[in-house]
Amino acid sequence: MVDDVTPGSIGTGLPLKGAHLTVTSKEFTEQLILGAIMGIAFEAAGADVLDRTGIQGSVGAREAVKSGEAAGMYEYTGTAWITYLGHSKPIVSPGKQWAAVRDADRANGLTWLAPSALNNTYALAMNEAHFKKYGTKTLSEVAALAGKDPGAVTLCVESEFANRADGLPGMEKAYGMDLPAKNITQMDTGIIYTQAAKGSCTYGEVFTTDGRIRSMHLVVMADDRKFFPNYNAAPEINSTALKKYPAIATVLDPVTRKLDNTVAQSLNAKVDVDGQDPHDVALEWMKKEGFVKGG
Repeated sequence: MVDDVTPGSIGTGLPLKGAHLTVTSKEFTEQLILGAIMGIAFEAAGADVLDRTGIQGSVGAREAVKSGEAAGMYEYTGTAWITYLGHSKPIVSPGKQWAAVRDADRANGLTWLAPSALNNTYALAMNEAHFKKYGTKTLSEVAALAGKDPGAVTLCVESEFANRADGLPGMEKAYGMDLPAKNITQMDTGIIYTQAAKGSCTYGEVFTTDGRIRSMHLVVMADDRKFFPNYNAAPEINSTALKKYPAIATVLDPVTRKLDNTVAQSLNAKVDVDGQDPHDVALEWMKKEGFVKGG
């Protein structure tokens, strides 16, 4: 990374001067932005940063941090708990979920720093016309509507969501829904947002931090029974790198605290809707928040 940034509210005194740190991420928009945010934070604190963001698949990026090829990345608590650590049941409390992941991953040479409020989990969303018509705000109300007027609740979902235990089958069970197969249409992720916005289905499966929710004016249903796992983003750092450069934590903590779903939706939309470059979006946000200067 070659951003000409200097300390703002983070990196004062250049505590990472002389450090050579590699940052990584997975390949989707939010991850590319988060990877750039981490790298820019390290640069402002004086480090030379190698950008290895955009690794295909979840496992590759994590392995890079685990092996020490990369110093760190932003990872999701639910992904670590279920996909990497092999647990089938998520922990309902976001804080306890993070703590469980932090404790379990110590043995893997990974240190989880304080988590953000950014929670990239599943949800159902509807367009404003359907919201005016049916008025549902929670998944319990969707279940009640399905019981009262079975034809009203039609879903557009990905095939993965349709078959995962932490997806549609589990959601139906948790909320006492029994939707007929004819009410469920499976399609690619991107098309779901368009179809939900058009009103082709009453509810579309979305990810809570996706920028298209705001740009397409979709209304997200609250998961009032806390069924879906917590996928809070937090820095996952190679423990050896952190021991060598403990300032990594103090540099990242204030940045992580600012990340929430509203911020993520806004930043993701700049890439997915407006076509901006993820690194440019990250840098602009870091400057706007006063974390760094210059660039």
